[in-house]
Amino acid sequence: MIWHQNTIELAPLPRGFNLVTNEILAQAPELTNCEVGLLHLFIQHTSASLAINENADPDVRGDLERHFNVMVPEHADYYEHTLEGPDDTTSHIKSVIIGPSLTIPISHGHLALGTWQGIYLCEHRNHAGGRKIVATLQGRW
Repeated sequence: MIWHQNTIELAPLPRGFNLVTNEILAQAPELTNCEVGLLHLFIQHTSASLAINENADPDVRGDLERHFNVMVPEHADYYEHTLEGPDDTTSHIKSVIIGPSLTIPISHGHLALGTWQGIYLCEHRNHAGGRKIVATLQGRW
């Protein structure tokens, strides 16, 4: 069993559900040498999250963003943590709901995702900076 770990750096992305599968793969080339294993992705931020969902129709990403904005509205009178603006607490709430990590099986050097699945960086801030994701690969070469 071999372990490999690196940090993937993503450029700033707009608020919403951003498909980042290709960016993840570009910064994890050692994955192609793995016959069978697991890729664990962990985002090092509290105002963004990671998810797997539809990779073909961008309407899904828009619908998810609209749903989360209704479910967790920005301008609620009861939020106390608003030092960085109206999206401060809401970003943390959305991050807790969706989660900071994913574990994806690796098969024959490829992510074993379904045909219509892709990795999302869920950006919950209006004006976020770049994001860092720790990628830990465990597998058999």
